[in-house]
Amino acid sequence: MTLEQLRIFVAVAEREHVTQGARDLNLTQSATSAAIAALEARYAIKLFDRVGRRIVLTETGRIFLAEAKAVIARAAAAETVLGDLAGLTRGSLGLAASQTVANYWLPRIIHHYHLRYPGIAVTLAIGNTERVSGLVQRGEADLGFVEGEIDSVTLATHPVADDELVLVVAPGHDWAGRRPEPSHDFPRKRWVFRERGSGTRSIFEAVLPGMGVDARDLAISLELPSNGAVRAAVEAGAGATVISKLVAESSLRAGTLVSVDIALPKRRFFAMRHRERYLTRAAQEFWRTVVDGNT
Repeated sequence: MTLEQLRIFVAVAEREHVTQGARDLNLTQSATSAAIAALEARYAIKLFDRVGRRIVLTETGRIFLAEAKAVIARAAAAETVLGDLAGLTRGSLGLAASQTVANYWLPRIIHHYHLRYPGIAVTLAIGNTERVSGLVQRGEADLGFVEGEIDSVTLATHPVADDELVLVVAPGHDWAGRRPEPSHDFPRKRWVFRERGSGTRSIFEAVLPGMGVDARDLAISLELPSNGAVRAAVEAGAGATVISKLVAESSLRAGTLVSVDIALPKRRFFAMRHRERYLTRAAQEFWRTVVDGNT
């Protein structure tokens, strides 16, 4: 069994499609099929069932997939350690960040890091706060950046920036010209939010009881997967939202959104890393740059 065979198996298994797996690995379909067939023949097992024109993992294949991914992860970790021995002239850095951080705060830092260490390949995964913390916990990202603290014994966190939340509406909305009374007005209007698990939504829902509002009483007309989609929907008159001022800034300047005079708490952006996993020199330097530069 070779590492290449494992990589091929994982690529095909995750997609349950030989052609797509081959394409993603830059291999021919015949070479990919041959690698799978060699594994099955050598150990006299069946990894996939052929159902019509599709392939589906067998129970054996599902069990083997977890082990194969673990071996590949260990091989990648070993390669990273060797890369560290060469200093910061080569290597990789995997980052994960929630949408606001990834789109409006982190790019400048990544750019300056890349100027200093052009040999380090930086990748960035974007998701909500829950997904980002999960990626770091599983070792699929070296460092994570989210809005708000994470309650986890396995993750070390450090504040790196402050962010202001604003309640915004379209210019034609009732609240564009008056200050609403939360306990009375909030349940009577439509709202647009990100999905549950997003940092911004979680923080807003946490402060609602102090305003005399039960989050379950809000009329949520839309749940959208990105800050940009939320902003555009509110601009179109779909309802009110609470959003980072970083996200709303250009629309507020253009007059397509209006800020409502409601006191909202500031929040903090946090960097996170796993307490026990090996932190590469590339990740250590990025952590130092972000944390030391914002303390």
